[in-house]
Amino acid sequence: MENGEIESADEEMTSSSGRQYRPVGSHDRAVIQMSSMESGSSSDIPKRKSSVATQVEIPVNAMEGSSPSHDGLNGTQKESKLELFGFDSLVNILGLKSMTGEQLPTPSSPRDGENISITLGRPKETGPKLGTLMGVFVPCLQNILGIIYYIRFTWIVGMGGIGESLLLVAFCGTCTFLTGISLSAIATNGAMKGGGPYYLIGRALGPEVGVSIGLCFFLGNAVAGAMYVLGAVETFLDAVPGAGFFRESVTIVSNSTSVPMNVTTTTVSTPSIHDLQLYGVVVTILLCFIVFGGVKIINKVAPTILIPVLLSLFCIFIGAFVAPRSNASSGITGLKLSTLKDNWSSDYQRTTNAGIPDLQGPIYWNFNALVGLFFPAVTGIMAGSNRSASLKDTQRSIPIGTLAATLTTTALYLISVMLFGSLATREELLTNRLLTAEVAWPIPAVIYVGIILSTLGAALQSLTGAPRLLAAIANDDILPVLKYFRVSEGEEPHIATLFTAFICISCVIIGNLDLITPTITMFFLLCYSGVNLSCFLLDLLDAPSWRPRWKFHHWSLSLLGALVCIVIMFLISWTFTVVSLALATLIYYYVSIKGKAGDWGDGFKSAYFQLALRSLRSLGANQVHPKNWYPIPLIFCRPWGKLPENVPCHPKLADFANCMKKKGRGMSIFFSIIDGDYHELAEDAKTACRQLSTYIDYKRCEGVAEIIVAPTMSDGFRGIVQTMGLGNLKPNIIVMRYPEIWRRENLTQIPSTFVSIINDCIIANKAVVIVKGLDEWPGEYQRQYGTIDLYWIVRDGGLMLLLSQLLLTKESFESCKIQVFCIAEEDTEAEELKADVKKFLYDLRMQAEVIVITMKSWEAHMDSAPQQDESLEAFTSAQRRIAAYLEEMKETARKEGKPLMADGKQVVVNEQQVDKFLYTTLKLNSTILRYSRMSAVVFVSLPPPPLNHPAYFYMEYMDLLVENVPRMLIVRGYRRDVVTLFT
Repeated sequence: MENGEIESADEEMTSSSGRQYRPVGSHDRAVIQMSSMESGSSSDIPKRKSSVATQVEIPVNAMEGSSPSHDGLNGTQKESKLELFGFDSLVNILGLKSMTGEQLPTPSSPRDGENISITLGRPKETGPKLGTLMGVFVPCLQNILGIIYYIRFTWIVGMGGIGESLLLVAFCGTCTFLTGISLSAIATNGAMKGGGPYYLIGRALGPEVGVSIGLCFFLGNAVAGAMYVLGAVETFLDAVPGAGFFRESVTIVSNSTSVPMNVTTTTVSTPSIHDLQLYGVVVTILLCFIVFGGVKIINKVAPTILIPVLLSLFCIFIGAFVAPRSNASSGITGLKLSTLKDNWSSDYQRTTNAGIPDLQGPIYWNFNALVGLFFPAVTGIMAGSNRSASLKDTQRSIPIGTLAATLTTTALYLISVMLFGSLATREELLTNRLLTAEVAWPIPAVIYVGIILSTLGAALQSLTGAPRLLAAIANDDILPVLKYFRVSEGEEPHIATLFTAFICISCVIIGNLDLITPTITMFFLLCYSGVNLSCFLLDLLDAPSWRPRWKFHHWSLSLLGALVCIVIMFLISWTFTVVSLALATLIYYYVSIKGKAGDWGDGFKSAYFQLALRSLRSLGANQVHPKNWYPIPLIFCRPWGKLPENVPCHPKLADFANCMKKKGRGMSIFFSIIDGDYHELAEDAKTACRQLSTYIDYKRCEGVAEIIVAPTMSDGFRGIVQTMGLGNLKPNIIVMRYPEIWRRENLTQIPSTFVSIINDCIIANKAVVIVKGLDEWPGEYQRQYGTIDLYWIVRDGGLMLLLSQLLLTKESFESCKIQVFCIAEEDTEAEELKADVKKFLYDLRMQAEVIVITMKSWEAHMDSAPQQDESLEAFTSAQRRIAAYLEEMKETARKEGKPLMADGKQVVVNEQQVDKFLYTTLKLNSTILRYSRMSAVVFVSLPPPPLNHPAYFYMEYMDLLVENVPRMLIVRGYRRDVVTLFT
């Protein structure tokens, strides 16, 4: 069929459907109606209660200047050629973007009946996006190359020697490299929004872990900005002493290592703390103005800062190769093999606070201390991922840029160790703080400029990444207290920047960051550990959605990276490690308590799911041993009780479900059945399920909610009792309330439904617990006294005994005692039965009083007990109603010429047997009223419905059994033991 034929066919379909179109005016709103197609013509489709059409309202003025693909909306509305596939076509209104947006409120089915307003037109303009070089590599390089390389790296080589310095750089570089691999794997596993490591950790380990580590990482970046600013200002004041408004002098007393007891005193002029505060605040404000300018200005400023830094590094290397020059210190030997040999081993010793060797110095250095000093020189690998919202392609830029910066700086450090160790004597390395400036070619000023610009560049990246990290945490709406930091897509986080600047300026005013700096390092290591653990968990679980483009990863590498991070934390300072972990833990619990729930499909949920599957497979489908048996009740919420529409479950059913668990362990399944057609009531069932689930949580009952739609209650229950659960985690007890209202409300359908449910439970081998007097069931804090009486008539696997013991574990029943009533047919059997039951209960570790009632004493009691007039009256009334019902059945059978029918099936009525059953229930009810009228709760065995008896007769038996008993549990076990005598 050609295109013209297709179009003509479409026109014929449009005309045949009877739809008419008119031009859309400027005052109209275009409405696109999308509905699912049914078999037959559209005119034959019956109207339903809830509309299945979804309307998307689009303002006409919003479509002016839109792409030609929307021309059909501006003029005549056309039929969709993909209508067969439903209303959610990828090429229709929503488009492919609906698959990547997390908050897009798209209907889940054509029956949601929701209206979605989508404005078509020009997309909202966002800020410029960055590539790999400017977006990741340059920020990481600027953050990594800091003041430590210029003024402390030569000292580290002198203290640790070349050998241990190489080990130190390799150790710290391994940590960041492994973290970079884990970061690359997670970042290439899908589209990534703003937030960098917080986004990755939160989506992998859950919102609580993500927010706690994210806030610590934000705090670390903010305070690190202050550290970089102070480093730049201090270097500037050292290079230009006349720029300071205040000057201070410090006297250093040291011992000569060549002449014992030769004490030397040196007076050193140092920058005043007031100058540091003054210049630091000014520099921080200037940097904040640059950050306020947005990504464009940062892109222009960053290369301007980085180029002189790289130039200074080049000058250091050139100066090292041409050293020693004429004006060089005597300790600068130039590159010599003898110097390398002399400096190969370590020489740990005591120093002053300024790092000058002193035999009486307060600080003793070792490898652990060098790790704490050097590690901030390798941090900064997250600078690119912090700006993930500003990147063009996060899945390409983050792996390449981060790992390239990590490898580049690690190689630079390793080469520098060999270079500095071969360049100067150990004494020169330890005493000359600015050896790099003295070595640099052509003049030391180049290094001063490099130091200042490198620290300012690192501070700029910290002040750029930290606000974006805070804004990303706020945008997820986990903590309402952070709502003021939220920003729309493409906007700059100005309020978050002001808050970051406030923290930075506060730390600058303090002036002394010696106590805070180790905590900053801990926050970075905490974040690196989180990234490694996230990748380890995702890699180990290997969920179907785990398909990273970065293939050079393995769960063992991620685990090794996490262990290295943790080791470094404790090597630096176990005190600060505990402080940082305590802070993260406090934030975690605060988020757990005050935060909003968020389901991001995190790795823990996947771990729980896989653990559940493995546990389910390990349980198998074989019979559970009685020692491992747990009650899994299937609770029928609304079988026939009169409840308000907004109450999805009887409140006391949830209380009773909690009574069936020991210390809250176990699971309950709350279910309800909606009568009707599934296609029409599917959405009503979903709504009811959400309401029931909310109610279960409100009642603090561990359980899940299920709502099914079926033509009748019997059909629905028969389906759910066969299919609910998996393996040995299927429900084993059916719990429902006794239909006390059936005769009062004249609900004639209840007897057949009630009998059908009990028969289905017997066939499915499910235990049954029917609660009579549910309205009077005690609440959690209503203490009960008296006895719990068990009328143990038939073997039920010990279920009645177990349930009574579970009741005693609850606060409301803990003051009660258990009485077990057994019925013997002959008097000669009474003593033997009593002894056997006592021995059985003793072996079960149960304390209970055993009372045996014989059939003869039962008969005698009935003959000489005129006080039980209420039972006799109920018995007489039941006989009269059964006789009337039976006469009505016989009359109907005579008129129709058919055998006796009840509940749609043939029945056989033995009137003598009916009287026997009535008399048996009368005797049992009289006995219960005699012995257990004041008991807290009565347990009695549930008699099965007799075969070929009308359901109405069985309801009469049951009504007579429970007559005048305020609170009763009617229990029927199943063909399994739930208690055992053996340990």
